[in-house]
Amino acid sequence: MDKNDLTNNSCEACHADAPLVTKEEIEELKPKIPAWEILTIQDIDRLSCSFAFKTYMEGLSFVSKVAAMAELEDHHPEIVLEWGKVTVSWWSHKIKGLHKNDFIAAAKTDSIYAE
Repeated sequence: MDKNDLTNNSCEACHADAPLVTKEEIEELKPKIPAWEILTIQDIDRLSCSFAFKTYMEGLSFVSKVAAMAELEDHHPEIVLEWGKVTVSWWSHKIKGLHKNDFIAAAKTDSIYAE
């Protein structure tokens, strides 16, 4: 599965009993989003990536596009907007960790940035 396979997928409804991605799935999916880090915050794994911008307004425009995609996917990230930088973090709140949805959303975030 290449990165396009991730961006061509849609997030599925995630239930509280949905499984976290396995180590094997992470090994398959993580190379498709190489700029993203897996961070553990309060015992919850998340995908996190920072994106650089020349102006605050360019960053704000990116935030709006990511927010619109998140609404379509019904999967919502943490977004931090600073001058010259936007940091996006994806994880599945219901299962307190990473689901395939997070990798799909991260790949779509990369595509938005590449536009």
